[in-house]
Amino acid sequence: MEGNNDRKVESLLRVHLLRYPLMQAEDVYKLLFQAVMGPVHALADPASARLWLLSEMNAAAAGPKEPLIDPIACGGPMARVHLRPWLLADLDPDLLFDAFARTPLSYRGSIHRLETACQEASVWLRRRQAPIAEAFDVLIPTLREPGFPALRHSPGYRAAYRPAYRVVDMSLLDSEAVDAASH
Repeated sequence: MEGNNDRKVESLLRVHLLRYPLMQAEDVYKLLFQAVMGPVHALADPASARLWLLSEMNAAAAGPKEPLIDPIACGGPMARVHLRPWLLADLDPDLLFDAFARTPLSYRGSIHRLETACQEASVWLRRRQAPIAEAFDVLIPTLREPGFPALRHSPGYRAAYRPAYRVVDMSLLDSEAVDAASH
């Protein structure tokens, strides 16, 4: 995340704060974590991860209007693939799970890049979202000692937006199926 990638962090935050105005500091961090680190934290047990995906798809409730594919990478291949649009497009859950499960094998994040993204986010948030910036600047040092772990979305974010997605390396997703479903 060197050079002009600060504009990518800024753009990512701008888009997501417009779509999800109730984002809190931990939601900003989660977005950056996923953009830089991918889904490695969610795949400790692939069999459980597959059951979790199917269960989440079966329980999918109404939520905000979201794109099928939501690029989140700051110079990388990561995207959130939202489950509600996936289901509406009648796409195969195994297609999504395969890309999700293979992502950590093809992509390695970097704590250094995550820390840099957090620094860039902090600067931008201080100019544009002071209340979130204050909480973010308190949160980040508490995450440094344990090595920047994955976090859950804030309770307010979960209640308002019912997030249901998987983070994948888009190069691993069958682009023909997704393109057909997106049009």
